[in-house]
Order: sequence, then structure tokens, then C-alpha cells
Amino acid sequence: MQLFNYKIFIVAALIFTSCNTIDVYEKNSPVPKHEWSSNNRLSFTFNATDSLAYYNIYLVLRHTESYHFNNIWIDFTYSIPGKKPQTQRLNLQLTNSNGWMGASMDDIIEQRVLLFSHPLKLSNGDYTFMLQQVMREDPLQNILNAGIRVEKVVQ
Repeated sequence: MQLFNYKIFIVAALIFTSCNTIDVYEKNSPVPKHEWSSNNRLSFTFNATDSLAYYNIYLVLRHTESYHFNNIWIDFTYSIPGKKPQTQRLNLQLTNSNGWMGASMDDIIEQRVLLFSHPLKLSNGDYTFMLQQVMREDPLQNILNAGIRVEKVVQ
């Protein structure tokens, strides 16, 4: 029995130490009637407190299987403390040859799309992120919610 408990402890320790990121912030906003209008800009504010750490920033998108496209065009605006807001137009792929790239449960797909190709160092302060869909279909159908996720990279 004692050997069994020891094995459980080792497995649990390996699981917890194998993680390479720590969730710092995640906020999602629901999309009314599952129709994301291009004039509905979603805004999120994150307070960075560890200026020595590196962070990954993700778009979190939940949509139904009925979503008509294999990508989404987003205007991503971010405000860095003490600087003017910057906007990037991003074409984010949601499918590959195997289908949806996100996790699915029944007919709901959750996508986590990395917004920067490498981890960022953030200064202390408030960061504001805004998401605006800029697809040709307006309002964009079958979108349940969208948001931002910030993870601290453990070195």
C-alpha cells in the first residue's frame, strides 16, 4: 500500500512540474445572438506585475461547428503603458488538413491562437487589448464568445 501511495505522489509531481506556463489572465466576452458585428469591439484590461517574466498572449475564440470559414480576420489593438495604441490586422487560421485546430466538445469549438510568434516581456502596468472582427460577413455568424488569455512562460 505504501509503494502505491509513493507511485501516485511521483506521478502527481511529474504532472505538476511538467507545465511550462502559468495562467495569469483570461477573460472572454459573450457575443449577443452568436452574431459578432464589426462595430462590436471587445475590450480587455490586464495588469502586468512581473516585469522580469515573459508572456504568451492568445486570442480565445469559441464558435460552433457551423462557422462558415477556416480563418478569421481580426483587428487586434493593444495599449502598452505610456505608449500610443497599436493595431495589427491578423489573419488567424482555425483549421488545417485534419479539421478544426481547437478543442471541441459536441458542436462547440474553442480556439486558442497565439497572437505573437515569441513570448513578450511586459512592463509593469495596465495593458488594454481590443478585438474587432473584420470579415466580409457582417455580422459574423456562429461566434459564441471571444477573449484574451495571457500566460506567464516559466523558464
